[in-house]
Amino acid sequence: MSHNLLPGPPPTLLPADPEVEAAVRGGTPPTQVAAAFPAASLPWALLAEEALASEQVVAAYAYARTGYHRGLDALRRAGWRGHGPVPWSHEPNQGFLRALSVLGLAAAAIGEQAEDERIATFLDDCDPAARAALRP
Repeated sequence: MSHNLLPGPPPTLLPADPEVEAAVRGGTPPTQVAAAFPAASLPWALLAEEALASEQVVAAYAYARTGYHRGLDALRRAGWRGHGPVPWSHEPNQGFLRALSVLGLAAAAIGEQAEDERIATFLDDCDPAARAALRP
């Protein structure tokens, strides 16, 4: 058995949300998923990614900001205290991490470079694998 020799909080693992996951996997449009499950980060992240891909930067920023805040709420309910690992490998964490990443990209696109840099650091603090997966 290995022990973490560095002090720090344990990884935060958000609970699975089978209804949201089923809706997304079943092809329900993200707008409908977000309306049905507004507290979930994943549909907001999907909306943000779609908006950014369509060069609707302000909409992407707004969707991502919503997903980010919904994710912070969920992380706090799961015991997160503002710092510590949020593993990318844990699928329920990915909605928050995706929203966080798009928030930074959209911030950069509207000229908020400092916000993008802060978010890139936050992604690394959560899990460097998230930044590598989302910002290759």
